[in-house]
Amino acid sequence: MEHQDHDLFRLFHPARPSRRHRAAQTRMNMAPQFTPRVDAPDASRPVPVHDARSLTEGGMLARIALDGQTYLLRITRAGKLILTK
Repeated sequence: MEHQDHDLFRLFHPARPSRRHRAAQTRMNMAPQFTPRVDAPDASRPVPVHDARSLTEGGMLARIALDGQTYLLRITRAGKLILTK
């Protein structure tokens, strides 16, 4: 196959995703879909602000509980926040 023909072939026949990519996509499609609960905005009530460093008591980790579930809040070295279950 000449170079030009090969380019046309790839244009109309894109590379197939890897087995790992397809498996990950399947897991994502099977994951339960949650609709976040959004309360109506209340202009008379300001949104509370919590300092992440206070939550971690000067450390890098804090556990946060919500409805019987515990989450882990982590402050990265770059100063970003990561919340995991």
